[in-house]
Amino acid sequence: MDDFEKKVTITDAMEMEEMDIEQANNNSSKTLQLLRTFLDIQQRRAQAYAKLKRGFSEYMISGGELAYQQLCSEITSEFNDCSKQVLEIESLFLNPDFCRVDLAQLLRAVQTQEKQKLHLTATIQLLKKAGRPSERLVSHKNCKFREPKKHECVHVQEITEAAGTEEAEADAEYDNALKEAIRGVQDAVTAINEHLEEVRYEIAALEAE
Repeated sequence: MDDFEKKVTITDAMEMEEMDIEQANNNSSKTLQLLRTFLDIQQRRAQAYAKLKRGFSEYMISGGELAYQQLCSEITSEFNDCSKQVLEIESLFLNPDFCRVDLAQLLRAVQTQEKQKLHLTATIQLLKKAGRPSERLVSHKNCKFREPKKHECVHVQEITEAAGTEEAEADAEYDNALKEAIRGVQDAVTAINEHLEEVRYEIAALEAE
């Protein structure tokens, strides 16, 4: 191999190395951008939860069923959109151009916990709407009215020890279900925050390159 051929070979190798470095830098930049987008989506989720919490508190005070149902529909749509965008990012990380299976799995873990958190949040609100069995309001629509303000109440029954025990058991079951759902939400939030911390570490590492 003469000197000219050696120079060409060395030049080609250097150009290929520069292209590889440029490609790696480009991928790192795109990865960084996707991770930041993911954190923005998580912020949207947090804002949606705050809005849902406020709306539910207002519903419990005012009893505005229609407004609450509209809010639930709006929040569901927002969460679905967030999930769709996260799945798109996850898919990109699995693409050979990125080949970041670790990040795809991290986002998938967050998605799983978010699904659990939403399900349990809905459970908590349903339980609170219903109230403890012993404290639920009685409807008199099936009672017989003989005179104005006087009726034969179908709810009147003899208070017995058995009835008291049954009501206490129903209350205990309700309390346990509510506590379990609340604990489940807290566990999901803890897991999500841990995964988000991993995402932030990855962002910091990419920024340092």
